[in-house]
Amino acid sequence: MAVLAYILVTMKSGAEREVLKKVSSFEEAQEVDLLYGEYDAIVKVRVEEMPQLDKFLTEKLRVLPDIFLTTTMIVARQYKGK
Repeated sequence: MAVLAYILVTMKSGAEREVLKKVSSFEEAQEVDLLYGEYDAIVKVRVEEMPQLDKFLTEKLRVLPDIFLTTTMIVARQYKGK
């Protein structure tokens, strides 16, 4: 069963465009949106198993130098969506 997660991202001011362009190139990222408010962006991620989510977070997302904080929410059950 696939794992779906939403990741809220806080990053360095002024780096949003470059960071989100890079994140958009990751195969796991289904949607990447810039936000106004407490968080700078939200990334919708779909992977086949939890170890892949861990690898995405630790080896791809959190290593980007302009990302300060991520908050991951794993979907328990999807009622509507793709």
